[in-house]
Amino acid sequence: MAAVMLQGTGSDVGKSVLVAGLCRLLANRGLKVLPFKPQNMSNNAAVAQGGEIGRAQALQALACRVQPSIDMNPVLIKPQSDTGAQVVVHGKVVGMLGAADYQHRKGELLHAVLQSWDRLKADADIVIVEGAGSPAEINLRAGDIANMGFARAANVPVVLVGDIDRGGVIASIVGTRAVIDADDAAMIHGFLINKFRGDVRLFDDGYTEIERRTGWPGLGVIPWLAAARQLPAEDAVVLDSAATSEGAITIAVPMLSRIANFDDFDPLAHEPGVKLVMVPPGQPLPGDAALVILPGTKATIADLAFLRAQGWDIDIAAHVRRGGGLLGICGGYQMLGQSIEDPDGVEGVPGSVAGLGYLPVATRLTGDKRVVDVTGTSLRDGAEFAGYEIHVGQTRALGPVQPLLRLADGAEDGVISADGRIAGCYIHRLFDHPAQRGAWLARLGAESDGVAQEHRVDQALDALAAGLEQHVDIDRLLAIAGHRP
Repeated sequence: MAAVMLQGTGSDVGKSVLVAGLCRLLANRGLKVLPFKPQNMSNNAAVAQGGEIGRAQALQALACRVQPSIDMNPVLIKPQSDTGAQVVVHGKVVGMLGAADYQHRKGELLHAVLQSWDRLKADADIVIVEGAGSPAEINLRAGDIANMGFARAANVPVVLVGDIDRGGVIASIVGTRAVIDADDAAMIHGFLINKFRGDVRLFDDGYTEIERRTGWPGLGVIPWLAAARQLPAEDAVVLDSAATSEGAITIAVPMLSRIANFDDFDPLAHEPGVKLVMVPPGQPLPGDAALVILPGTKATIADLAFLRAQGWDIDIAAHVRRGGGLLGICGGYQMLGQSIEDPDGVEGVPGSVAGLGYLPVATRLTGDKRVVDVTGTSLRDGAEFAGYEIHVGQTRALGPVQPLLRLADGAEDGVISADGRIAGCYIHRLFDHPAQRGAWLARLGAESDGVAQEHRVDQALDALAAGLEQHVDIDRLLAIAGHRP
């Protein structure tokens, strides 16, 4: 079994996308390749065999053309506040930890990480491992399980990735070499330059200087690959710089402070007839929106207060008075009800808050978490959907209601108002299926391109793999990984 780990000089240098691209490239060569990330920190989660994992690892599994499993991401940290997070191990929630507590206890999780690693590597020709953050964060080195702590424990060679688009890539790679200890530096066998724009020959001297100063060979300079924009992002930080799509119909999504599973809206962003606006804090919801969607969140009660603090509740009320549509997904669905009760303090201090009051339902948060793939149809038009649920809490009707969806097992999910303008449900990836997305857009007066999101992502992965084949020394990478043809 061969393996190589991509670590970055910082967050958001493109590690997740590069791992996905390399997974597809090697799968296209006929290898049994699997992805692995020891520790992920993200509120973008996905359903896997046995529980939940980071969305990026589910994408990487798709790139490998295999089903995602909990062993691909044994430790998932889901931030719930600025100082605390939900800890998921082997797909299951094991509790809440403050940031300082986690730093002291993360070394205890190395055993769980290595358990998953042993199971995974036994079933692969090669494993492509993704680090988290940067190995240069030497203040976090003690007990590390995400970067060099794992690499050394599992004896996996490392390739360091630097992002030239943000500037300072020479200093970031050379600086990493300067601050990490000698044993960690010995694990690094090469570097990659990512997100280059322009004439690559202009960087020849810089590339050579990095090699001279670090002693590490360069494995390639990767241009800004357009296919990467077609893939779901791992971190909400990308939403701060995301360009809005253009179209005649405006759909607005307020960017809650703990927004989760925001790739729900990727299919809408690709629709030529839609202008998808991700509304940042401090900005009003657009007055011309045909539909406002309240997204999922890792902290429903806190983000409901955040929504009100932005004045978005007032914007939503005005939007509804104008006859606009309103949809809540998961946490957003819970917000649309009459109340949210948290008697056990699942999200923090026990208590109860009033919801926005648009649907005759109430939610009670519980410690039990529902994590499941689902399929079904809309009750009002029979349009198919395929998605998943990841949520705590149970939502009950406070009187007669009209359900929005019927699941394949016969259960019903969600509620829709009598006039059809306000609805909510627990289903993530509701818009991935072209029939479901087309039905929603038709009611807004727009046509859908009819492309399944999974097909669009699959094509993007092939395009990404082709780009990496052209710009990365794959044979040298495989040699570093220990793969022998």
